[in-house]
Amino acid sequence: MAFAVLILALAAAAPLFAMGSETWWGLAPCELCLWQRWPYWAAAGLAGLAVVLPGRARWALLALAGVGVFVSAAIGGFHVGVEQGWWPSPLPGCAAPTAGGAGSIDDMMRGLAATPTKPCDAATYLIPGLPLSMAALNLIYGLGLGALALLLARRGART
Repeated sequence: MAFAVLILALAAAAPLFAMGSETWWGLAPCELCLWQRWPYWAAAGLAGLAVVLPGRARWALLALAGVGVFVSAAIGGFHVGVEQGWWPSPLPGCAAPTAGGAGSIDDMMRGLAATPTKPCDAATYLIPGLPLSMAALNLIYGLGLGALALLLARRGART
């Protein structure tokens, strides 16, 4: 049960930290940033179920939580590629606002989003001087946490 509590806490910590970075440091998330949070919440929910369920179900849920975290890491890896210009994001909310086919200033103003959005290819850096964006940090954290969850699930299933 302690393993499941650990994974629950670490999975919930990632999106909570991201939301805190918006409040404390004024970092604006893009659409891909927001997508990276959902698998963590799913993993936290699965780990929460693993806390209360006994036996083999516990370890299966913990392994599924690890897979969920890997999904967030995969989205983070995709986001890093968008930031680096290796490929474009397919999400329409990721594009920077442009004039497009607008004919006048009034047309452009009406075409702007109601609230400013951050394009997904504009990397956000948490630590000045460290060349790792928030998406890259999520990729690293997600790979580590996913591996830990799978390792703990495997270890628990053996006992």
